[in-house]
Amino acid sequence: MRKTKFRFSVLLVSSLVVNFAVCARANAQSGGDLPDYMDVIVGKGAPASKSQVAQQNVLALDIAMFGLYDEAQAKFQKNFLAEHPVIMGLFSNQGGKLTLYRPGKAPLEAPQVPIRYQIYKSVGHSALALFELVGSHLGTVSDQSWVGPMRAFRTTSQSAIDSLDALDLDTDARENQRKILSSNNKFMDACLSNGSYTFADIQQYANEEKPFLARNVWLGASTQVEHWMGVLKGWKEMLGPDWDKTYGVSNTLYVARQNNVIFSTMAQFFGKDAMNTRLFLFETSQFVTTPDQMLDVLIRTVADRSVGQVFFGNYYLMDYELMGGDGRTAIAEEDKKYGIPVFLPPAVPFHSNEWPFRIDPSQGEGPATIQEIK
Repeated sequence: MRKTKFRFSVLLVSSLVVNFAVCARANAQSGGDLPDYMDVIVGKGAPASKSQVAQQNVLALDIAMFGLYDEAQAKFQKNFLAEHPVIMGLFSNQGGKLTLYRPGKAPLEAPQVPIRYQIYKSVGHSALALFELVGSHLGTVSDQSWVGPMRAFRTTSQSAIDSLDALDLDTDARENQRKILSSNNKFMDACLSNGSYTFADIQQYANEEKPFLARNVWLGASTQVEHWMGVLKGWKEMLGPDWDKTYGVSNTLYVARQNNVIFSTMAQFFGKDAMNTRLFLFETSQFVTTPDQMLDVLIRTVADRSVGQVFFGNYYLMDYELMGGDGRTAIAEEDKKYGIPVFLPPAVPFHSNEWPFRIDPSQGEGPATIQEIK
């Protein structure tokens, strides 16, 4: 509400300044004298045409809509959270962050994924970091600018190896971390000793590293999934009958959209009927998205459904681009003009319980898992 009042105040002040400037310009044009310091406000341009004024008057409706929309949004969010529990699963470098919002209670933060997840991820990323280092210098290996950063990273890598025995990991997991880091060091030692490296050297290193990295991916994923499955099971039992009116929401970047771990884990408990109805995967522009931003998108999505029902008789219409259907028709018509084939996905019902990412294997080719890559 405070944000809405602030926006309204800004609009009011802006309106007053514009109106004052218009009046001042009219006064100047009608022969009234103005001091020089008013030139910055009044200006010396030509007056707006009737068409421009008319456009401004009509477009002002859209500006007014946003102020009214924000005020209504705040009321709807308050009413919504007073009635519906919400489980929010957000990406984090620690393996995710799950929060349970319950009516009339403070948000409940889930325990963090066991620290070994971060260890697997950090060690796995060491190979990525090393590849980025040598790959970015591949065209200028002879200038030796890569040597300093590699020596520094070699020291960091050795410190990690020396610390492995003190970590709380089982034998298999600990040895896999040692293999990855040792492979890194072996490659760096060869590069530093030779004072050079080639793309073939990088490929050989990557091939040797592949099985250990694949093992780390499994170790991290299984740790993450096991943890969140336990959390969600406990929350579902705690909510009891309220589970059926609980909403779930998670975020993703495009690259993490397919097989999103947190969202897919949540889906196991929400079930198919909740998909895109009470369970949402929102694409975001950053890995890390704030809870307030996610709540805002959730509330807007659910609130706008009433608009679709009242105006068009379909509750889920506003979940999609409102002009999308007519846009498809317009695209097809324009394609005819340009003589190009129509390339559009099939029209699907507004209400769908499909997964929000690719699910048709017939539309692709090649491997679908690391294990299938030869």
